[in-house]
Amino acid sequence: MLVRKLFRTAWSYKAQFISMIIMIAIGVGIFLGFNIEWKSLEQDAFTFLDDTNYADFRIYSETGFAEEDIKAIQDIDGVDAATRYFNVNVGIKETKKSVALNISENYTVSTMMIMDGADYDKDSEGIWLSDKFANANSIKIGDELTFTYTGIEITGEVVGLVKSGENLICVADENQLMPDYEAFGFAYITPKTLKKTLGMAFYPQINIISDIDKADLEEKIKDATGTTFLVTAKNEHYSYAGVMSEAEEGKTMGSILPVLFLAIAILTMVTTMHRISVNEKVQIGTLKALGFRDRRILMHYTSYGLMIGLVGLVLGVGLGYLVASLIISPTGMMSTYLDLPAWDLVMPGFCSPVMAVMLVFLTLISFLSVKKMLKGTAADALRPYTPKAMKKSVIEKFPFWNKLPFGTKWNVRDIFRHKARSAMTLVGVIGCTILLVGGLGMKDTMESFLDLLDNDISNYTTKIVLSESAANEDAIALADDVNGDWQASSGISYEGKTITLDIYCTDGGKIGFLTEENETMKLTDDGVYLCLRLKDAAKIGATIEFSPYGSEETYKVKVAGYTRSLVSECIVMTDAYADSLGIAYHIGSIYTDMESENIKNSAIISGKQDKNMIMDSYDTFMEIMNVMIVVLVVAAVVLGIVVLYNLGVMSYVERHRELATLKVLGFRDKAIGKLLISQNVWLTVIGVLLGIPAGVGVLHVLVTALVSEYELSLTLGIMTYMVSIALTFGVSLLVGLMVSRKNKKIDMVEALKGAE
Repeated sequence: MLVRKLFRTAWSYKAQFISMIIMIAIGVGIFLGFNIEWKSLEQDAFTFLDDTNYADFRIYSETGFAEEDIKAIQDIDGVDAATRYFNVNVGIKETKKSVALNISENYTVSTMMIMDGADYDKDSEGIWLSDKFANANSIKIGDELTFTYTGIEITGEVVGLVKSGENLICVADENQLMPDYEAFGFAYITPKTLKKTLGMAFYPQINIISDIDKADLEEKIKDATGTTFLVTAKNEHYSYAGVMSEAEEGKTMGSILPVLFLAIAILTMVTTMHRISVNEKVQIGTLKALGFRDRRILMHYTSYGLMIGLVGLVLGVGLGYLVASLIISPTGMMSTYLDLPAWDLVMPGFCSPVMAVMLVFLTLISFLSVKKMLKGTAADALRPYTPKAMKKSVIEKFPFWNKLPFGTKWNVRDIFRHKARSAMTLVGVIGCTILLVGGLGMKDTMESFLDLLDNDISNYTTKIVLSESAANEDAIALADDVNGDWQASSGISYEGKTITLDIYCTDGGKIGFLTEENETMKLTDDGVYLCLRLKDAAKIGATIEFSPYGSEETYKVKVAGYTRSLVSECIVMTDAYADSLGIAYHIGSIYTDMESENIKNSAIISGKQDKNMIMDSYDTFMEIMNVMIVVLVVAAVVLGIVVLYNLGVMSYVERHRELATLKVLGFRDKAIGKLLISQNVWLTVIGVLLGIPAGVGVLHVLVTALVSEYELSLTLGIMTYMVSIALTFGVSLLVGLMVSRKNKKIDMVEALKGAE
């Protein structure tokens, strides 16, 4: 009997039950989705990095490492494996395409995973090419490629298609945000091919596998070689850092968005189950009168929460895996960023206990909601629920109260009489607004970032990458020939961490600089400029010290100001200031307005990079972001409709006697509908006013947590506010119209019956 009643009651309150199930499913789905995403990403990526012997540390030297250097490092206690390594961007002959060319001398570190073709053979003169690059450019095993580097050509046959941990995120440099496999890939050749082409063994890098702490390793390397080299840990390398950044973003999203949905779901459960138990008071009295014990009645109504929780959790688990698969899969959003061989979904261990606790909590809500109704005798329970008497609110004591129209008075009293429902309506509106402002605001922020990068900072057409052996005199002569600006970058030790020292000659205006307020600025020759991430390290006019790697010198410089660095954490100075201090530097890049095909090849040019290629990678990123924004907007609309409709129906049930009274007094359905809608509008106005600043605050947290590696300026356009407000009010009005139509079905005689 009680089982049949369970399903009949569920059907009677289907709107409330469905809304609670949807909210729980969305909350659990988002919670699981983002947590499965970061856990799967970590496990899949770390497994791949281990399989390809990803290096823990990298040592750099512009002049290259000799055999005695690698021997000394291999002999260091705690170094498990080490190899001299060659990695440079090279062009593909007669195309605008390029690849990162890799050679691992001791093929036990920084290896590759063969996806198709021949295994690695140190005596081979073949090419192992990125499978994604090959697929994007219709290159097959057996095809011949010719790489160009500093006027030298390296020709070989493609013998294998591979993936590589070193190139897990395959970008030309840090300015390229997303991989573009049609334009840039990676390849491996053997040391034999390198020596045959160059006529010598040149390795400017050593890759190490070791569990030693970075500071200890630096000291041991200095003791073993007698030189201070630039040492970077794996978390400073683009591939590893990118994976960790994505995982941290998943953790952040998994701890922010689900909280919003789950909190609203739980609050909705509390208010709805309380109202259902109130409406079921007579039914509870009837069951008591029929001889059902309190314990059995309590178990029956508690099972409502258990059923809602179970159905919501099951749907949420399915939704969670669906969300995760949209991100982590061979065709998912993350596949455009990471080049992984396997995309297995893994649930973190803490998710199951969290869902179990959630189910217990939802069941407890039902238990507590009905327990109060069981107090007293069956006769007491059979009496209809009578709302508690209300005292005059503070606002009713003001003189203007009596001058207010009836509808305003009625709505104000109803809001104060049903505080929980009104508060939940506000929470729903605020949540909807937060998601809309956060999602659309992130789009505005990224578009502003790209606009600054494209129009204010990068005023060039082609970036010329110079070889490590290029003399500064030759580089400056080439810059004059192409009417370009140049840049020299090197690693320095500042405040105990490794950052970049960027030295610029920007007489041609090809590279721009921005203040914290995003206004253009010109570098002066009387000091250095700190990026905004280093702003707290020193005030303007203060003196700071840094030491270039590979040198025993320490330089004291004055802070002339701050500049917005959209990519790297750096200290910036002019070439004139560097020369006045006697800082040694090597020019590595030239920026020019000339098209790449019009720039003659030279022995000092190792590659050319079109600015359009960089911007195309950002366009790919924006396409992914637009998908995420659509998801957030849809989630916001669903949240608003589900919560407001549920509360609207609950409000209608609570007030059906009052509405029936109004109809008896002569109020038409249209007038009653306006009363119901106007209350929704009032609460929506308050919710939007609170939700907009809350949304901006959440967006600030997300920008800080998710893209801390970029110095983004929080930007929200007027359209973001207008669309957020319009959608929120649209949802509120739609739900109000849906609920107001119900008053046409009120049975006035039935509604007005009952004991007073």
